Amino acid sequence: MNNNEKIIVRKTPPERSARMVETIYGCKWSLTVYQLLASGVQRPGEMVRSVDGLSTKVLNQCLKKNIEFGILDKIIFNELPPRVEYQVTDFGQKFLHILDELEKLQQEIDA
Repeated sequence: MNNNEKIIVRKTPPERSARMVETIYGCKWSLTVYQLLASGVQRPGEMVRSVDGLSTKVLNQCLKKNIEFGILDKIIFNELPPRVEYQVTDFGQKFLHILDELEKLQQEIDA
């Protein structure tokens, strides 16, 4: 082999981010939760009341996944009765931008 030849290493997909996108799209409620947060709905009880078919159990599972990925933050207020709110993290903003771009790409494919 000649020293001037370039060796290209096989490119592999980004494992963690690809799994994150797959998990989020696999959860049918994650995108709805993002819509709720964008419209100012931050409390879980209000989320459940706002969406037909969304149960507290499923919402909590969805929120937990999003917190584990770093997309959402859980804010617990030291009040009685306890109050919990969710917000999108800085990383979550970047991630949601990528999801928006994927949606635009899908619209182009569909057209």
